[in-house]
Amino acid sequence: MFERVVRVTRNWPQSALRDEKSAARIGRLAIRSLYREAALAPKPGLVTPSSQGSHRDMDFGTFLRSLQSLRAYFPAITACGLRRPDFAPLQLLGIEAEAGMLAATGGVNTHRGAIFNLGLLCAAAGRLLAEGETPGAAAACAVVKNVWGPEILAGLSAVSDATPLSHGLSVARRYGTGGARQEAAAGFPAALEVGLPAYLRVLAATGDGELAAVQALFALIAELEDTNLLWRGGRQGLAHGRQAAAGFLAAGGVLAADWRAHAAAIDGDFVARNLSPGGSADLLGVTLFLAELDGLV
Repeated sequence: MFERVVRVTRNWPQSALRDEKSAARIGRLAIRSLYREAALAPKPGLVTPSSQGSHRDMDFGTFLRSLQSLRAYFPAITACGLRRPDFAPLQLLGIEAEAGMLAATGGVNTHRGAIFNLGLLCAAAGRLLAEGETPGAAAACAVVKNVWGPEILAGLSAVSDATPLSHGLSVARRYGTGGARQEAAAGFPAALEVGLPAYLRVLAATGDGELAAVQALFALIAELEDTNLLWRGGRQGLAHGRQAAAGFLAAGGVLAADWRAHAAAIDGDFVARNLSPGGSADLLGVTLFLAELDGLV
């Protein structure tokens, strides 16, 4: 997602170094949110500690190696945000993080979406700290939209026919969907308006963060034009995935007595159809991070 390589200086000003502890804390929140997403089960068609889901090239261990490679990235991009940068320095950090991730996983893309999404949100939190503002969820999303949104969209429109396309870009071009870039440029509305409210409602009702995360994931699958579902199953696969998630929620979601059996049945169906809602999983990571960020307020 960070295609354009740029050159920047690494000499952080003293004003940024004073918030090094805050940058480290926000970076840890990002890693913790991604670990919670990876460790969550059940997740239809997705990798969990006990299942590869619909994936043959990765397992839970792959995700752990990937997360280890990203431990320095999230504090670094938060610290970069303290300098109030334009998009270019963030791109370079993202490119380096992707390279480290791919080296750690043997070329498997586990966290490209997280590097992009949570990297931007960490940088936004850093920028808010630099401006003396509270780095809450809504404020961080607004910074991504208002400060870097135009550059994110400009980068998308600059993709040419000769550019090697990721799965997300291929799907966006084929089906006319927005994908991760437009979601980020709009300030992550799916996470703010779908994932986070679903998470907070169940968390308030049960006090259980795992149940809340499962509910948020199904809410996102039901609403999102998930580019991974489109890539694997086309329009029919996307519609099937959304209907299955909506049916789970209509039956009571995680508050239903038989929710685990229902979720497991959907997981088995997704695996049989080779469907994996990776875009929704990426936004679950965003949702969990935003909930953690609001917890700092």
